[in-house]
Amino acid sequence: MSAGRLMAALALAFLAGPRPACAIEVLTGTLKTIAERGEVVIGYRSSSVPFSFVEGKRADGGDRPIGYAIDICGEIVDEIGRETGRTDLKVRYEPVTSESRFQAVASGKVDLECGSTTANAERRRTVAFSPVTYISATKLLVPKDSKITSYRELGGKKVVVTAGTTNEGAVRDVLAKLKLQAKILTGKDHAESFAMVKDGRADAFATDDILLYGLIANDGADGARYMVLGDKLSFEPYGIMYRKDDPMLAGAVAATFGRLAETRELRWIYERWFLKRLPNGERLNVPMSNDLHNSFQLIGLED
Repeated sequence: MSAGRLMAALALAFLAGPRPACAIEVLTGTLKTIAERGEVVIGYRSSSVPFSFVEGKRADGGDRPIGYAIDICGEIVDEIGRETGRTDLKVRYEPVTSESRFQAVASGKVDLECGSTTANAERRRTVAFSPVTYISATKLLVPKDSKITSYRELGGKKVVVTAGTTNEGAVRDVLAKLKLQAKILTGKDHAESFAMVKDGRADAFATDDILLYGLIANDGADGARYMVLGDKLSFEPYGIMYRKDDPMLAGAVAATFGRLAETRELRWIYERWFLKRLPNGERLNVPMSNDLHNSFQLIGLED
């Protein structure tokens, strides 16, 4: 029996009652651990608007993470519940940073990392990724009164990147290619990196374009003082991150995306965060790109 059929059979068999210990033994990897503890641990980012960011507090006093990636991970949790027979699963949110997220997934500290993580070949050596959820590119944010109009004008400037991101490599590659000397600074997260431009410690902030748009939109009226330059320095396809070599968890992730594509919910979730108003009343107004449309098409979103 295939892993997918096995999981479906288990879900149907135990929807009517508590999960027998013998049935849990049939599960493997992360799904077995989740079924035993009755809890899914989601790693979230605090300032990756609109993918994963904090908006207020929960009833228990903890941060309330919301966003595009958080919504998709909620759908994966529902699928895990069906496939383990644990429809009473709880969700615990664990904050991660650009630097800590990979170890958090690999070590089992979190079951799913739901943020703005680029899926590339180097990272796939240690973790696994869902189908593409968004396609971004490294760009530069600068004040509107800045004399920087292109990455070609970074000579002698200070450029901040967020620790643990792919953007630093993209900036260094461009500087080396053009033989420009610039100082690269590091922020602990996107909020700190943005703050370094706002208070003058850095001349430009290099990260994924959609995150820059999100920071500007989330900054209210002050965001109007900044702009994102058009030059693309890299290609950044995002995915939900989870543990490598875990076929049952991989099956649950794949089943989720198949269901969301078939029902078009994946498009609706996208529109909620990229076209409609954010909690602060601002809009990103970022229509789905042709590349992302084509990626979704491969899993059945479009006829």
